[in-house]
Amino acid sequence: MLSSGFLALLGLHALVLHRLSRWVEDPAGEPLEAVPGAWRAVFDRLDRRVRDERDERRRLAEALERFRAASQAMPDGVIYLGADDSIEWLNARAEAHFGLDHARDLGVPLVGLARQPDLARCLESPPSGAPLVMQSPRRPAIRLLVQVVPFGDGQKMLVSRDITQLEKLETMRRDFVANVSHELRTPLTVVGGFIETVMDGLDDLDRDVARRYLALALEQSTRMQRLIEDLLALSALETGAPAPAEEPVDALQLVGTIHKETVALSGGQHAIRLSIDARDEGDVLVGCQKELHSAFANLASNAVRYTPHGGTITIGWRRLVDGAEYFVEDDGIGIDPQHIPRLTERFFRVDRGRSRQTGGTGLGLAIVKHVASRHQAELRIDSAPGRGSRFSVWLPAARLRRPKAPLRT
Repeated sequence: MLSSGFLALLGLHALVLHRLSRWVEDPAGEPLEAVPGAWRAVFDRLDRRVRDERDERRRLAEALERFRAASQAMPDGVIYLGADDSIEWLNARAEAHFGLDHARDLGVPLVGLARQPDLARCLESPPSGAPLVMQSPRRPAIRLLVQVVPFGDGQKMLVSRDITQLEKLETMRRDFVANVSHELRTPLTVVGGFIETVMDGLDDLDRDVARRYLALALEQSTRMQRLIEDLLALSALETGAPAPAEEPVDALQLVGTIHKETVALSGGQHAIRLSIDARDEGDVLVGCQKELHSAFANLASNAVRYTPHGGTITIGWRRLVDGAEYFVEDDGIGIDPQHIPRLTERFFRVDRGRSRQTGGTGLGLAIVKHVASRHQAELRIDSAPGRGSRFSVWLPAARLRRPKAPLRT
């Protein structure tokens, strides 16, 4: 017969094995129950291993979560493709680029969803490292730079980048170079032609004729100089150069100075009026005087250029409930409303021939727009063919220091 001690030991072993069997079937990471006797050392070692594995799984899970978060935060789209080019994983940027949904499209071949022949050929052909430029399948206005990188066992990583803005900038750069070249070529040709004429006929050319030729050459060289100065000014504004130190500017004195300069520029060909209310005396504008003078003077000189002889131009300043405005009104030829949104584009002209005849560089309103932006101001344009134009720069109240007085709407 078995002794009671041996039976107790068998019972203990059976209990421990039962607990061990039950623990094995529990979810991974569950702690072991404490047991007495010789099994304690075994269970302690198993428990340490379980804790170590649990800590390792937690570290791996945290690392995976960081990787996913980093992939989601990437500015580029990323798609992992299986051996049959089915989608295994993608980030939010790739969803936007290709019009996909990770909850719906995982496991589906990318080509069947994107329906882009160029993309299909790129995935089917051996990797060359050359990127593919294509339209977004769901948003045709977006241009994508796509590159396929093989990895693992027949897997591929597709990386997409939105290059819409880069292509627009490149187009603007090409147009800019072409426009500058065109704008400089004409006056250079005129200057060269006049100088060549004077040199060839130096002995026979009448003095007054030679003087007239040289005066015309000087006029064209002045136009080129003005164009270069405007280009430098616009470049400084567009590249985000540090704004000059701000200072208090006497608003009425500045407007009065521009009025005098406009009278001189017109040379008596227009009626130049000044519109300032006596109650606005003492208005001080905080900003860069040089930039503000340039912007305000540009609007006035444009009015002189585009207002026929005998027309009327009004230059003024007035307070508003939410700030103040400098304005220039004329009864000139006016502008078709369809052209107004493009007036601040570099080198955009409604009438190219007339602009060149009057000495315009095509950059003035672009400069005004940038100066206004640097002063938290806004360029406003109201015009129609046959009824003249009104250009104004609205300035916020935060830019003004003024005496207390009734405000007008």
